[in-house]
Amino acid sequence: MHSPLEDLVSRSNRLGSDPRNTNFAGGNTSAKIVGTDPVTSEPVELLWVKGSGGDLATLTGSGLAVLRVDRIRALADVYPGVHREDEMVAALDYCLHGKGGATPSIDTAMHGLVAAAHVDHLHPDSGIAIATSADGEELTRRIFGDKVAWVPWRRPGFQLGLDIAAIQAANPEAVGCILGGHGITAWGATSEEVERNSLWIIDTAAEYIAEHGAAEPFGAVRAGFEALPERERRAKAAALAPTVRSMVSTDRSMVGHFTDSDVVLDFLASEKAPALTTLGTSCPDHFLRTKVKPLILDLPSNTSIEESAHRLKELCSTYRAEYRAYYEAHATADSPAIRGADPMIVLIPGVGMFSYGADKQAARVAGEFYVNAINVMRGAEAISAYTPITDAEKFRIEYWALEEAKLQRMPRPKSHQGRIAFVTGGASGIGKAIAKRLAADGACVVIADLDLDAARAAAAELGGPDVAVGVAANVADAGAVQAAIDATVLAFGGLDLIVNNAGLSLSKPLLETSERDWDLQHDVMAKGSFLVSKAGARTLIEQGLGGDIVYISSKNSVFAGPSNIAYSATKADQAHQVRLLAVELGEYGVRVNGINPDGVVRGSGIFASGWGANRAATYGVKEEELGQFYANRTILKREVVPDNVADAVAVLTGPELSRTTGVHIPVDSGVAAAFLR
Repeated sequence: MHSPLEDLVSRSNRLGSDPRNTNFAGGNTSAKIVGTDPVTSEPVELLWVKGSGGDLATLTGSGLAVLRVDRIRALADVYPGVHREDEMVAALDYCLHGKGGATPSIDTAMHGLVAAAHVDHLHPDSGIAIATSADGEELTRRIFGDKVAWVPWRRPGFQLGLDIAAIQAANPEAVGCILGGHGITAWGATSEEVERNSLWIIDTAAEYIAEHGAAEPFGAVRAGFEALPERERRAKAAALAPTVRSMVSTDRSMVGHFTDSDVVLDFLASEKAPALTTLGTSCPDHFLRTKVKPLILDLPSNTSIEESAHRLKELCSTYRAEYRAYYEAHATADSPAIRGADPMIVLIPGVGMFSYGADKQAARVAGEFYVNAINVMRGAEAISAYTPITDAEKFRIEYWALEEAKLQRMPRPKSHQGRIAFVTGGASGIGKAIAKRLAADGACVVIADLDLDAARAAAAELGGPDVAVGVAANVADAGAVQAAIDATVLAFGGLDLIVNNAGLSLSKPLLETSERDWDLQHDVMAKGSFLVSKAGARTLIEQGLGGDIVYISSKNSVFAGPSNIAYSATKADQAHQVRLLAVELGEYGVRVNGINPDGVVRGSGIFASGWGANRAATYGVKEEELGQFYANRTILKREVVPDNVADAVAVLTGPELSRTTGVHIPVDSGVAAAFLR
């Protein structure tokens, strides 16, 4: 038999895992459970409710806030009125039971004041479609009868909790309500009953829309705005991604997410799309993630890349001006400062949707929320007319002091947060260590490797697609390199940091080095680095955000070691590419630097592939002793491992060395013969 808390968590997980019920981190659930006051040993009714910022699908007990119900309800006696209701959030601290668990959310009052043991507040597309219909109140009566009440729009808070409690008391047959412009709330005597009521409201709304809705709620298809064939639209998306990222990163650099689902493409091809996008979203969770409205390109699907990019820049300039006007029209003396005027959603007919955020998860979720908004608009247009809350009300939430306080509580960004890294040879050895370090420092990482399965496995180790993805890349093939860069900008919206790490080595003296040996090593390292830098530089230049290119060269680029003609010569080639590109790309704010490792035996892909045995034979030592052999000949007498190279990449591309370009940093424990002069 499950405990009431286990029932609450499992109910929350079930509801939150189905996108038809609510969006990511949206909505909240609660249960009123009798506990014991540890001071008096008397029974006390406690409210367990999802805390601020949590996600229902992944909720655990630690994500619940715990408050005394009697104290929450007693707040009604001291409530100063809607003009001062924000003060009630701080008052909730005095209602906590013990340490109180998670931080109570703004919806806590709703759960505490409603006279039911179990309450669900959700943001289902079908429910919000009713809530944003022009005649939502009448539709609620028609669809649900006296089982669901209508609550006019009110910003979340203590007064909304009082409103719902009063409406519940006045409608004893009701099992829930539609919150105008917002979502739904349901209640029940047991956890099973409230879940059943929540799903009944959601399903009944969806069934009504399906049965009574117009066949083409978005109108006819606009000729010329239909979806392009998949390969063509994704190629266009990749070509436009750097331009779009440069637009949306005017105020701060953003990570992107691309979606070309049928839901998005069909909407963008429709007759009503231009007008509906100007109305913006309605549910607070939606527009807090997507801004009040998106930017939509007003050109047909087959418009050229050049013309599309030019028009997007014009539209972005207009968007920023209009957003500033929106802010100035509604801001008061105590409003938080404007948080940036860049769009978060960019819609391109025939191609798809780019969404943006401070990191990949935020960008992906913003896109998911706009898909929710499309579904809401479709439902509302099918049975009525989509009528979201006013811009004035949106502003009151977007620039709410409580929302600002939540943003201020966010952890300080890591050194590479918001940066997108492309690491060649990233599935093993030094490359894998670099990818791991950059991801730990907040970067999104693309692991490019000849072995696609290994690249994907390495990416999964780093945390999956919101952190890293694996792509196939033969760096000696220009087409394969460009495909990998295209995959990067589609995965994360752009590119900031390139690490030319892919390599191999054949240890042979001059007379034993074949032409094939020479060509292979130069193709992978000298030519490969050139091709990757060239393809990546196009994106960096178009974005206009600066960037970094790092070459993992070698001590051998400046040191004449024995029996190593092909490897050392190509490393010298890489070393000079650093200098040449630092000069050429500096005007675009792109820094180009190199790292010269030596003696990286443990964990090295090159040494494991035969290079170690060859070098051990050359120096007359056992292969298992080679790492210490290299260490013993250095000044510091310390072995170099892949993590040491990764540390150097992190520092070289971080904020501390923002004025450094064209240099090589030795990571060799000190080899005097390889000192740079």
